[in-house]
Amino acid sequence: MKKTWTIGTRGSKLALKQTEIVVRALTSLYPGREFAVKTIKTKGDVIWDRPLHLVGGKGLFVKEIEDELLKGSIDMAVHSAKDLPSELEEGLVLGAVLKREDPRDVFISTAHDAIESLPPLSKIGTSSLRRKAQILRLKSGIQVVPLRGNVDTRIRKLRAHSLDGIILAYAGVKRMGFIEHVREIIPLDIMVPSAGQGAIGIEVRNKDEALKLLAPVNDPVSAEEVSIERELLGKIGGGCQIPLGIHANIKDGVLSLYVSMGEENGRIYVHEKNTYPKEQAALAIKDALDKLKPFL
Repeated sequence: MKKTWTIGTRGSKLALKQTEIVVRALTSLYPGREFAVKTIKTKGDVIWDRPLHLVGGKGLFVKEIEDELLKGSIDMAVHSAKDLPSELEEGLVLGAVLKREDPRDVFISTAHDAIESLPPLSKIGTSSLRRKAQILRLKSGIQVVPLRGNVDTRIRKLRAHSLDGIILAYAGVKRMGFIEHVREIIPLDIMVPSAGQGAIGIEVRNKDEALKLLAPVNDPVSAEEVSIERELLGKIGGGCQIPLGIHANIKDGVLSLYVSMGEENGRIYVHEKNTYPKEQAALAIKDALDKLKPFL
């Protein structure tokens, strides 16, 4: 097995922080090897004037990195699992999923303790159609303001734009060291996360020795949860373009599958949790798809 490995990643603060986590894990396992980091600019990193769902949705933070992986200029790619398309480029596989951080969304505010306590006409910042739909399902009078940027940028805009609150992923807030700003970790029955949220995925070529290298950092439970979410996402054919939340949780042999889908205006078609023995993941996916199909 070679001595030096090159890891591709986006250059955002959060992407680099997640890559640090991967490098730290691999270095502790393989102290005699080197892990170099190569930053790669993606389409999503250069488009800031439009919401992502208007410029292509899934894959915006991935394609250029996958191109480098297929060319062989990097050995593996670190992604937020929720950024990955449900179908990877031919020849590539998800080689490992690290132990997942809390997948829930969080509410950050300087004036309010929880989403449910927001008064009518409050202004909430998010560019996620999924978050917008589920916020409006809960509080129809909320004004949702488009908001993009790094975690620290969005927290700064909370004050600069006089917003009543913003919604972010717990995992990103924690990894960037801003957990003290969190007012509420939003329960899953109120806001269902994106497929893959909270998980760091490592993409590799499907016949590369990197697969063997990554085996010890793969968390089997997290990998299975993300696999279930991604399989359902692929069957739905959804991404950033539709308000869709999918979350699988496996604990004590029980699979809990949360699904939420609706419209940007807060009209929700399906918003529910169902439980199965974890061996019945295929049935869970089928049942969810059957409920969603009439609205696709």
